[in-house]
Amino acid sequence: MDIKQIRYSSDNLGYLVYSGTKGIAIDAGAVEETLKFARDHSIEIKYVCNTHCHPDHTSGNAHLLEKTSAVFIDCTEISLDTFLQLGEETLQIWPTPGHTKDCITFKTDRFIVTGDTLFNGTVGNCFSGDFDAFFNSLKRLISLPADTLIYAGHDYVADSMKMAAIIEDNDPDIEKYLSCYDKDLVVSCLGDELKVNPYIRFDAPEMIENLNRRKMPAASSAQRFRSIMEIY
Repeated sequence: MDIKQIRYSSDNLGYLVYSGTKGIAIDAGAVEETLKFARDHSIEIKYVCNTHCHPDHTSGNAHLLEKTSAVFIDCTEISLDTFLQLGEETLQIWPTPGHTKDCITFKTDRFIVTGDTLFNGTVGNCFSGDFDAFFNSLKRLISLPADTLIYAGHDYVADSMKMAAIIEDNDPDIEKYLSCYDKDLVVSCLGDELKVNPYIRFDAPEMIENLNRRKMPAASSAQRFRSIMEIY
Protein backbone atom coordinates (compact mmCIF):
# COMPACT_ATOMS: atom_id res chain seq x y z
CA MET A 1 0.00 0.00 0.00
CA ASP A 2 1.31 3.46 -0.96
CA ILE A 3 0.37 6.98 0.04
CA LYS A 4 0.56 10.44 -1.47
CA GLN A 5 0.30 13.43 0.86
CA ILE A 6 -1.04 16.69 -0.60
CA ARG A 7 -1.01 19.92 1.38
CA TYR A 8 -3.81 22.47 1.06
CA SER A 9 -5.03 25.61 2.80
CA SER A 10 -2.50 26.76 5.39
CA ASP A 11 -1.78 23.48 7.15
CA ASN A 12 -4.28 20.82 6.05
CA LEU A 13 -2.97 17.50 4.77
CA GLY A 14 -4.98 15.31 2.41
CA TYR A 15 -4.13 11.88 1.05
CA LEU A 16 -4.46 9.41 -1.76
CA VAL A 17 -3.89 5.89 -0.45
CA TYR A 18 -3.51 3.33 -3.20
CA SER A 19 -2.51 -0.20 -4.08
CA GLY A 20 -1.57 -0.77 -7.69
CA THR A 21 -4.18 1.07 -9.76
CA LYS A 22 -6.90 1.44 -7.10
CA GLY A 23 -7.07 4.21 -4.53
CA ILE A 24 -9.05 6.04 -1.89
CA ALA A 25 -9.01 9.82 -1.47
CA ILE A 26 -8.97 10.82 2.22
CA ASP A 27 -9.62 14.42 3.31
CA ALA A 28 -8.68 15.39 -0.24
CA GLY A 29 -9.25 19.14 -0.14
CA ALA A 30 -6.66 19.68 -2.89
CA VAL A 31 -8.89 18.20 -5.56
CA GLU A 32 -7.02 19.12 -8.74
CA GLU A 33 -3.67 18.00 -7.34
CA THR A 34 -5.24 14.72 -6.21
CA LEU A 35 -6.79 14.11 -9.61
CA LYS A 36 -3.52 14.96 -11.40
CA PHE A 37 -1.51 12.56 -9.26
CA ALA A 38 -4.09 9.84 -9.90
CA ARG A 39 -3.98 10.46 -13.66
CA ASP A 40 -0.19 10.60 -13.79
CA HIS A 41 0.07 7.28 -11.95
CA SER A 42 -2.89 5.53 -13.62
CA ILE A 43 -4.78 5.25 -10.32
CA GLU A 44 -8.55 4.89 -10.28
CA ILE A 45 -10.05 6.71 -7.30
CA LYS A 46 -12.56 4.11 -6.17
CA TYR A 47 -13.56 5.71 -2.87
CA VAL A 48 -13.79 9.10 -1.21
CA CYS A 49 -13.80 9.31 2.58
CA ASN A 50 -12.86 11.55 5.50
CA THR A 51 -11.16 11.10 8.85
CA HIS A 52 -14.04 13.10 10.36
CA CYS A 53 -16.66 15.59 9.23
CA HIS A 54 -15.14 18.97 10.06
CA PRO A 55 -15.55 21.23 7.01
CA ASP A 56 -11.82 21.73 6.41
CA HIS A 57 -11.54 17.98 5.81
CA THR A 58 -14.66 17.49 3.68
CA SER A 59 -14.30 20.48 1.34
CA GLY A 60 -13.16 18.40 -1.63
CA ASN A 61 -15.77 15.65 -1.45
CA ALA A 62 -18.39 17.01 -3.85
CA HIS A 63 -15.86 18.00 -6.52
CA LEU A 64 -14.07 14.65 -6.37
CA LEU A 65 -17.30 12.70 -6.58
CA GLU A 66 -18.36 14.84 -9.54
CA LYS A 67 -15.05 14.27 -11.36
CA THR A 68 -14.79 10.52 -10.72
CA SER A 69 -16.99 7.46 -10.40
CA ALA A 70 -15.85 6.99 -6.81
CA VAL A 71 -18.12 5.68 -4.07
CA PHE A 72 -18.51 7.90 -1.01
CA ILE A 73 -17.86 6.25 2.37
CA ASP A 74 -19.50 8.21 5.18
CA CYS A 75 -17.26 8.22 8.25
CA THR A 76 -20.28 8.89 10.48
CA GLU A 77 -21.60 5.43 9.60
CA ILE A 78 -18.47 3.54 10.64
CA SER A 79 -18.90 2.25 14.18
CA LEU A 80 -16.99 -1.04 13.87
CA ASP A 81 -13.67 -2.02 12.31
CA THR A 82 -14.13 -2.09 8.55
CA PHE A 83 -12.01 -3.66 5.82
CA LEU A 84 -11.70 -2.16 2.35
CA GLN A 85 -10.16 -3.95 -0.62
CA LEU A 86 -7.77 -1.89 -2.75
CA GLY A 87 -6.25 -3.95 -5.53
CA GLU A 88 -4.53 -6.92 -3.91
CA GLU A 89 -4.36 -5.34 -0.45
CA THR A 90 -6.74 -4.62 2.40
CA LEU A 91 -7.09 -1.23 4.09
CA GLN A 92 -8.43 -1.26 7.64
CA ILE A 93 -10.68 1.50 8.94
CA TRP A 94 -10.87 1.88 12.71
CA PRO A 95 -13.33 4.03 14.67
CA THR A 96 -11.16 6.33 16.81
CA PRO A 97 -13.59 8.71 18.53
CA GLY A 98 -12.42 11.49 20.79
CA HIS A 99 -11.57 14.59 18.79
CA THR A 100 -15.08 14.14 17.41
CA LYS A 101 -17.47 11.23 17.75
CA ASP A 102 -17.09 10.30 14.07
CA CYS A 103 -13.27 10.18 13.89
CA ILE A 104 -11.79 7.21 12.06
CA THR A 105 -8.25 6.07 11.31
CA PHE A 106 -7.05 4.28 8.18
CA LYS A 107 -4.49 1.54 8.81
CA THR A 108 -2.12 -0.39 6.58
CA ASP A 109 0.82 -2.62 7.49
CA ARG A 110 3.21 0.35 7.25
CA PHE A 111 1.29 3.48 8.14
CA ILE A 112 -1.84 5.06 9.61
CA VAL A 113 -3.82 8.11 8.48
CA THR A 114 -5.05 9.62 11.71
CA GLY A 115 -6.78 12.89 10.81
CA ASP A 116 -7.11 15.07 13.92
CA THR A 117 -6.88 12.22 16.42
CA LEU A 118 -3.09 11.89 16.55
CA PHE A 119 -0.91 14.59 15.03
CA ASN A 120 2.83 14.62 14.51
CA GLY A 121 3.81 16.06 17.87
CA THR A 122 0.43 16.50 19.53
CA VAL A 123 -3.19 15.31 19.56
CA GLY A 124 -6.48 16.95 18.63
CA ASN A 125 -8.76 18.86 20.93
CA CYS A 126 -11.39 16.71 22.64
CA PHE A 127 -14.38 18.39 21.01
CA SER A 128 -16.53 15.32 21.70
CA GLY A 129 -16.06 15.84 25.44
CA ASP A 130 -15.49 12.09 25.79
CA PHE A 131 -12.00 11.83 27.26
CA ASP A 132 -12.38 8.11 27.93
CA ALA A 133 -13.13 7.39 24.28
CA PHE A 134 -10.23 9.60 23.19
CA PHE A 135 -7.87 7.84 25.60
CA ASN A 136 -8.97 4.41 24.35
CA SER A 137 -8.52 5.48 20.73
CA LEU A 138 -5.00 6.75 21.41
CA LYS A 139 -4.12 3.64 23.41
CA ARG A 140 -5.04 1.51 20.44
CA LEU A 141 -2.97 3.59 18.06
CA ILE A 142 0.13 3.72 20.23
CA SER A 143 0.02 -0.06 20.69
CA LEU A 144 1.05 -0.44 17.05
CA PRO A 145 4.69 -1.24 16.13
CA ALA A 146 7.19 1.54 16.79
CA ASP A 147 8.06 1.87 13.09
CA THR A 148 4.45 2.63 12.11
CA LEU A 149 4.37 5.88 10.12
CA ILE A 150 1.87 8.55 11.13
CA TYR A 151 0.17 10.74 8.53
CA ALA A 152 -2.03 13.31 10.24
CA GLY A 153 -4.66 15.85 9.22
CA HIS A 154 -2.62 19.02 9.80
CA ASP A 155 0.95 20.19 9.99
CA TYR A 156 1.28 21.50 13.54
CA VAL A 157 4.83 20.28 14.08
CA ALA A 158 6.62 23.55 14.85
CA ASP A 159 4.04 24.79 17.35
CA SER A 160 3.65 21.32 18.86
CA MET A 161 7.35 21.06 19.60
CA LYS A 162 7.34 24.50 21.21
CA MET A 163 4.61 23.25 23.53
CA ALA A 164 6.40 19.94 24.11
CA ALA A 165 9.51 21.88 25.19
CA ILE A 166 7.41 23.83 27.69
CA ILE A 167 5.79 20.69 29.09
CA GLU A 168 9.03 18.70 29.28
CA ASP A 169 11.87 21.19 29.05
CA ASN A 170 14.50 18.50 29.62
CA ASP A 171 13.37 16.17 26.81
CA PRO A 172 16.56 15.52 24.78
CA ASP A 173 14.68 14.10 21.79
CA ILE A 174 12.78 17.23 20.74
CA GLU A 175 15.69 18.82 18.87
CA LYS A 176 16.37 15.61 16.95
CA TYR A 177 12.68 15.28 16.11
CA LEU A 178 12.61 18.82 14.72
CA SER A 179 15.72 18.18 12.65
CA CYS A 180 13.78 15.50 10.74
CA TYR A 181 10.79 17.76 10.05
CA ASP A 182 10.06 18.41 6.36
CA LYS A 183 7.08 20.61 5.51
CA ASP A 184 6.92 18.97 2.07
CA LEU A 185 6.32 15.56 3.64
CA VAL A 186 4.98 15.66 7.18
CA VAL A 187 5.39 12.23 8.70
CA SER A 188 6.88 10.62 11.80
CA CYS A 189 7.14 7.15 13.25
CA LEU A 190 5.29 6.08 16.36
CA GLY A 191 8.49 5.33 18.25
CA ASP A 192 9.61 8.95 17.88
CA GLU A 193 6.16 10.23 18.85
CA LEU A 194 6.39 8.30 22.10
CA LYS A 195 9.63 10.16 22.85
CA VAL A 196 8.38 13.70 22.25
CA ASN A 197 4.58 13.89 22.00
CA PRO A 198 3.54 14.80 25.57
CA TYR A 199 -0.09 13.81 25.10
CA ILE A 200 0.74 10.15 24.50
CA ARG A 201 3.57 10.05 27.05
CA PHE A 202 1.16 9.50 29.93
CA ASP A 203 3.02 6.33 30.97
CA ALA A 204 6.52 7.83 30.69
CA PRO A 205 8.21 8.09 34.13
CA GLU A 206 9.21 11.69 33.39
CA MET A 207 5.61 12.66 32.69
CA ILE A 208 4.31 10.89 35.79
CA GLU A 209 6.86 12.82 37.87
CA ASN A 210 5.78 16.04 36.13
CA LEU A 211 2.13 15.46 37.02
CA ASN A 212 2.95 14.47 40.59
CA ARG A 213 4.87 17.71 41.04
CA ARG A 214 1.80 19.58 39.87
CA LYS A 215 -0.39 17.53 42.22
CA MET A 216 -2.58 16.44 39.31
CA PRO A 217 -4.49 13.10 39.26
CA ALA A 218 -1.96 10.52 38.09
CA ALA A 219 -2.95 7.16 39.54
CA SER A 220 -3.79 5.56 36.17
CA SER A 221 -2.94 6.03 32.51
CA ALA A 222 -6.42 7.41 31.83
CA GLN A 223 -6.14 9.89 34.70
CA ARG A 224 -2.73 11.03 33.50
CA PHE A 225 -3.98 11.53 29.95
CA ARG A 226 -6.84 13.69 31.16
CA SER A 227 -4.54 15.65 33.45
CA ILE A 228 -2.17 16.41 30.59
CA MET A 229 -5.07 17.49 28.38
CA GLU A 230 -6.50 19.72 31.10
CA ILE A 231 -3.20 21.41 31.97
CA TYR A 232 -1.91 21.96 28.48
